[in-house]
Amino acid sequence: MKQNAIAIITARGGSKRIPRKNVRPFCGRPILAYSIEAARGSGLFDEVMVSTDDAEIAEVAQAYGATVPFYRSTAASDDFATTADVLCEVLTMYEAQGRTFDVMCCIYPTAPFVTAAKLRAAEAAFRASGADMLEPVVAYSYPPQRSFSLTDGRLAYNFPQYVRTRSQDLPPWYHDAGQFYFYRVASFLASVRGDAETGGYALQTAPFVLDEMEVQDIDHLADWELAEMKYQRMMTHLSPRGGYKRLSRREFPHDSLGDRHAA
Repeated sequence: MKQNAIAIITARGGSKRIPRKNVRPFCGRPILAYSIEAARGSGLFDEVMVSTDDAEIAEVAQAYGATVPFYRSTAASDDFATTADVLCEVLTMYEAQGRTFDVMCCIYPTAPFVTAAKLRAAEAAFRASGADMLEPVVAYSYPPQRSFSLTDGRLAYNFPQYVRTRSQDLPPWYHDAGQFYFYRVASFLASVRGDAETGGYALQTAPFVLDEMEVQDIDHLADWELAEMKYQRMMTHLSPRGGYKRLSRREFPHDSLGDRHAA
């Protein structure tokens, strides 16, 4: 039986560190366009919608083929609203219209590294996992087990038990890639509506591991410039058959950003 699926792209208007971040031009197009085109091009979704509180963002979203069936509430648009709050509001609004979904994919609006092929690969991994959620992750580039804290002007190891352990002997630790998430809607809603504190974050979660050359947090203008360089490199190494091929720094020329980052 085919499952009914929705892609929800979360794009509020009140970005602080990079003003108008969600519609700022990225390599010549509004950055929001990349998430919309990846979702629509994947062929996975019955509905591709943008949740926003902003008229300009809504206009850009619709111009690139997404729907904006309603505006986000004030409560779900402030600095304290979580992604889970926004997703729950969207699903509740659709329920009020008589529409329900089996699977949803939350895609961030500043995720140009997300492609249709990557979404298809992640969705296949999600189905095979049997988990409630799939989350793209990336390994820390330096072992966090060897990290420090600053206390009263002095360095202190956060994990002193690893002081004598060689970095190559430490297991990799991972963090959220900040791009997209797949959910089983029933599991997500049961979690959110059952526990306001951990709702949406206490699900059985499968990983989708990415290489760091496909990941870039975009919180400051310097991040933006790095992301554009990484994106341009990624586009020159896409699989010629249109499938998803995970990149690594070894695949980049010696004069590339990847090797400078490794130095």
